[in-house]
Parts: sequence; C-alpha cells; structure tokens
Amino acid sequence: MSQVKANNTVKVHYTGKLSDGQVFDTSEGKEPIEFVLGQGQLIPGFEQGLIDMKVNEKKTITIAKEEAYGEVNDQLIQEIDRANLPQDMEPKVGMGLVSKSPEGQEMNLMIVEVKDASVVIDGNHPLAGRDLVFDLEVVEIKETEITA
Repeated sequence: MSQVKANNTVKVHYTGKLSDGQVFDTSEGKEPIEFVLGQGQLIPGFEQGLIDMKVNEKKTITIAKEEAYGEVNDQLIQEIDRANLPQDMEPKVGMGLVSKSPEGQEMNLMIVEVKDASVVIDGNHPLAGRDLVFDLEVVEIKETEITA
C-alpha cells in the first residue's frame, strides 16, 4: 500500500482546531482538499504531518506556530487616520480591509481597534502566533509524474 511522499497529489479531509478545541476550518460536509505535497500550497506543518500516511489512515497532529503562520509581526500592526478610509465606511473591530501596494499586490488587513480619529489595522494572518491542531484523513494518493 502506498504512503504519502513529496510530489504526490493527495486528497485529505481535515478539521483544524486551536489548542482550546475551537474549530477554525474543516472539510466536513465538503469535498476533501486536493494538492501536490511539497509545492508549498499549505502550511509546512500540515504537509509534514501527511508524510508516510496511507489511504484511509486518520491521525491528529499538532503544528507549532513556527510551522503554521509564524509569530505575530508587530510591524504589520499600524494605526491609520480614519480620513484614509472610504468616507461611507463605518469601521468596526473585526472588519476586513484590502490594501494594495504600489506594485498592485493585495494585502488582507483586519481592524483590531477603532478610535475617534484613527483605526488600528493588523496585517498578520488571523492564526499567526498560534499552535494549531489538525485531525487528518488521507482519502486518496496519486503518484505525480514530473515532466522536465
């Protein structure tokens, strides 16, 4: 029976939880995710946890924040003047924003504090700074042919 290894295309059912058990994402009730292992499409700890698993095998892995979304980067938390927001917008904590760099690259931001004349925005991934727990089940393994 084959085992998951780098460059395999795998289908996986998963449930992602925080260390307190709160579920933040799951494939339950949906199609399993499909991706090529080793292409950097998913966080490193998720991919590492699948190595050597077999079809229909289930396991629970804990991913340290360093192998997930990393530490919180304080440089991605900034206070901006409310005048820089769209005039018809009423900012609220938890509201998402999208910022574009001069090169056209988009960055997702979240409002974390609203003040009278400004808002504090956070560009970190919402799961940055957290260890994650995943329940995994390998549904399918396909050998990926690499063409030069």
